[in-house]
Amino acid sequence: MYFLRRIPRPLSLTVAMLVALGYFLFHAEHGSYGHRASIYVRAEVNSLEAELAGLKNERDRLEHAVSLMRPESLDPDLLEELVRADLGYVSETELVLFNDIPPSVQ
Repeated sequence: MYFLRRIPRPLSLTVAMLVALGYFLFHAEHGSYGHRASIYVRAEVNSLEAELAGLKNERDRLEHAVSLMRPESLDPDLLEELVRADLGYVSETELVLFNDIPPSVQ
C-alpha cells in the first residue's frame, strides 16, 4: 500500500482509466455483442435469407402444381401423365417395352 501512496494521484487515475478503456475496447471487439459477433450474425442472416429465397421459390412451384390440380382448372392430359408416372398405370391396349431386362429372365 505504501507503493500506491507514492504514485502521484493524476498518474494512478490515468493508469486506472487506461486499464478500464482497454477492458471495454477488448470486449467491444471480442464480446458476445462485439464487432466479431456482429460479423458472424450478418453472415448468418445472409445465409438464412438465401435459404428463405430458395424455400419461397419451392413454395411457388408447389402452389402452381396444386393450382393445376384444382377441379376448376384440371387438365385431363396432366392428370393422365401424373397417374402414369406416379402409379405406373398402363392401359390394357398398350404395349409396354422394358429397357432393362434382368439377367435371370434371359
